[in-house]
Amino acid sequence: MDIASIDDFDVKGKRVLLRVDINSPLDPDTKRISNENRLNKSIPTIADLADAGARLVIIAHQGDILDYHNVITTEEHAGKLAEKLGRPVDFIDDVAGPAARARIAELQDGEILLLDNIRIYAEEMSSFELAVKQTPEEMTQTYMVRHLAPLFDLYVNDAFAAAHRNAPSMVAFQELLPSAGGRLLIREVEMLQSVAVEPARPCVFALGGLKISDAFSMMSQVLSDGTADLVITSGVTGEIMLLAAGHSLGRGSEDFINDRGLESFVPIAKEYLERFPEQILMPTDVVIEEGGGRHELPVSALPVEDLIIDIGEATIAQYEEVLASAQTVFVNGPPGIYEREEGAEGTRRLWNAVAASSGTTVIGGGDTVASAAAFIDLSEISYVSTGGGALVRYLSGTELPLLKAMAQQ
Repeated sequence: MDIASIDDFDVKGKRVLLRVDINSPLDPDTKRISNENRLNKSIPTIADLADAGARLVIIAHQGDILDYHNVITTEEHAGKLAEKLGRPVDFIDDVAGPAARARIAELQDGEILLLDNIRIYAEEMSSFELAVKQTPEEMTQTYMVRHLAPLFDLYVNDAFAAAHRNAPSMVAFQELLPSAGGRLLIREVEMLQSVAVEPARPCVFALGGLKISDAFSMMSQVLSDGTADLVITSGVTGEIMLLAAGHSLGRGSEDFINDRGLESFVPIAKEYLERFPEQILMPTDVVIEEGGGRHELPVSALPVEDLIIDIGEATIAQYEEVLASAQTVFVNGPPGIYEREEGAEGTRRLWNAVAASSGTTVIGGGDTVASAAAFIDLSEISYVSTGGGALVRYLSGTELPLLKAMAQQ
């Protein structure tokens, strides 16, 4: 991907608009930031631009229409960034109105200003994107772009986690300003290209969890184009594969699947098994909770009334062997209900196998990262992506609006 870097520009004395993704989980009671991962990831680009003498203005979102309870001011974000940078980060509770524009005009070399949550504008909500189809050129007439773009010399995007969003803050400024990718954006793309384009072999995708639409969209792409040599399945993804192979799971697990409308993936799974019979592995034994404990049984013993909560010892051992020999590993979704001790063994063992791998390991997505952090030190993973939806779409072969906009520069 041919994206310009901030190193390609002399930013001293220039007004630079930086779009980051510091959308952070909040404590439901205090509404304070509870996880600072994305804030930490944004620091290198902010520091490099400020150190180079840029007059730096940062825009970012917090929350969305589907989690409106998380749509809060970014004032706390400014304080967190200042602590991490060891320098002031000013904040103004405006985005593109007269007060914000006046403050931007006053900035001096090396100063940093964070504007308020850009999702105070309807044009930045995901519902706007779905309801109002606009091209990047048409988006140049939205309020924020129209009022901010004339004030800047350079636009920098470092928000890979929002790369799947076709929003004005992501794709419209490139129509009006010279543009560059930030440190994080370029690093994310480089790492994902190393997985999707030229992975070291063998390349293994471990797909589990509950959000199986992600797993199935990736599975088709990476097996069809030869990216993955092997896919190991677990979690609900593995259960769907078992159903597709003709196994009855029993009332507990099948009700769980049907209540969520996930049975629609069974015909798709059958197709994948017919097309790639040697490249998809599914569980050979499973775990149910019985009498408050962990009870293993082979797939041949199904169906059972109880809910399946994990993969069994034989499956874990087989998957550990596969991961030990892999030179590239991508993981999306935990193997079991890891929040409960009875369902945690598969997740614990597989994450330790990934951490011990001598190959390149890449993970991303909220629940995937959370499950990994519960059992291993994330520094043992080669790359932890900030993206969830963006990462899945990239590896599914879907063109990301941000990368298209940046490459056209």
